[in-house]
Amino acid sequence: MMSVSLLLLLALVQSPGPQFEPVQTDLLKTGGTLVNAWADFDGDADLDLFVGFGGAPNRLYRNDAGILADVAPAAGVADARATRAGAWGDFDGDGDPDLVVGFVPGAGGVLRLYRNDGGRFVDASDRLGARLDSGAVRQLAWVDFDGDGDLDLFTGMRDRPNLLFRNDRGRFTNVAAEVGLADPRRTVGAVWLDYDEDGDLDVYVANMDGDANGLFRNDGGRFTDVAEAAGVAWGGRSPRDPANGTVGVCAADVNNDGHLDLFAANYGKNGLLLNTGGGQFRDASAEWGVAIDGRYDSCAFSDFDHDGRLDLYVNGTVTGGTSYPDYLFRNIGTGFEEVTPPGIKALQADHGVQWADFDGDGDEDLSLTGARPDGMHFIMRNLLPADIARRAVRVRVVDAQGRETRAGAEVRVFARGTRRVLGTRLVDAGSGYNSQSVMPVSIPLAQAQVVDIEVSFPSAGKRVTSRLSDVDPREWQSAVLTVKVIL
Repeated sequence: MMSVSLLLLLALVQSPGPQFEPVQTDLLKTGGTLVNAWADFDGDADLDLFVGFGGAPNRLYRNDAGILADVAPAAGVADARATRAGAWGDFDGDGDPDLVVGFVPGAGGVLRLYRNDGGRFVDASDRLGARLDSGAVRQLAWVDFDGDGDLDLFTGMRDRPNLLFRNDRGRFTNVAAEVGLADPRRTVGAVWLDYDEDGDLDVYVANMDGDANGLFRNDGGRFTDVAEAAGVAWGGRSPRDPANGTVGVCAADVNNDGHLDLFAANYGKNGLLLNTGGGQFRDASAEWGVAIDGRYDSCAFSDFDHDGRLDLYVNGTVTGGTSYPDYLFRNIGTGFEEVTPPGIKALQADHGVQWADFDGDGDEDLSLTGARPDGMHFIMRNLLPADIARRAVRVRVVDAQGRETRAGAEVRVFARGTRRVLGTRLVDAGSGYNSQSVMPVSIPLAQAQVVDIEVSFPSAGKRVTSRLSDVDPREWQSAVLTVKVIL
């Protein structure tokens, strides 16, 4: 029998479409994985990878110029507990990304806050007041929901009301019931965004087992579910069907109109909800060719081919003895066409998907996980030609002190001197499968051209904006452009 890596390489050679190649397959072939999240934990300017396993020790891959090595034992995060969630965020405001991990119930609680101290991690859960003894943890997200400058922790729960830990100078208090976010429905995923563009972060919550999804509008730090009125309660799936549900949700500007749209990876038909402005959405799932009926876990957007339009990867799941296929969709402007390479179809991937430029060549690579024991957690290097790969601008959004506390910020690139949108990205505020990364956003350009860049951060009822004019992406091909958003 041929090895998985050999099958992948053969499929790569034979594929006329998108080109990806697996890297370090001996290191990354182990299955039983769900969660993957990226951050530069050691401050060396390349992205490192945390992977949560189903009972084997978790791994933290340090990236040295595109070569990965597992340093989890030395770093202190090699927990041998089944892991369902992981999120990076600078919760102590010291300038490096910390890590929160969600486990299945067991001794030692289900939530662990690891403070990053110079590349080594210390469990600070008890001291910071964020201990959680039991419960089915799902989506974790670090966001500044109240606009006070520090990161708060949203925790979606599969079996009880959701939690929101407000950060008050390094101490955490669950205020979900107080602010209207203690939703008792069976939550699996969530993404934060300013969907109505009124200057504060709202949250779209994915619920399972026939429960409607929630869209919680933030009004001065208190939340109201407006999903039904906004047109997103069911995310494209059948209403009130107990066999249907939404697992993962993503926010992205699919049609380059400057508004953030929503995508739902569903048990049932997947859903694409286009933002029509004024806080309203319309279901464009069938029109855009993504209303595929099956079982899906997560979604991730990237312009993988650098044509100026956001493409989409959707994870199938493994359930009831069936492994549902993954899909790679190319955005053709008015819809999506499937272009999944044979090498991707050959994988037993599910649950975790992220796009990240781990090798620093300018294009985003594909990071996948697989829950099956014979699965994997491969990284598939994107093989765009070098001249096309470099045709992009990467933007890191920070606060006045240079800290990455601006999850939910929006980055837009405009044709120079105009308001014509060439690309919009959301700084990660919940992504993949129950994960959150801390990394620059990447906006490829269909043509090499000088552009204007605008970064907006919704905070306490106002949209704080920073603008840069006449940016030449060729000057930033080997570097990341850092933009400060000062409240």
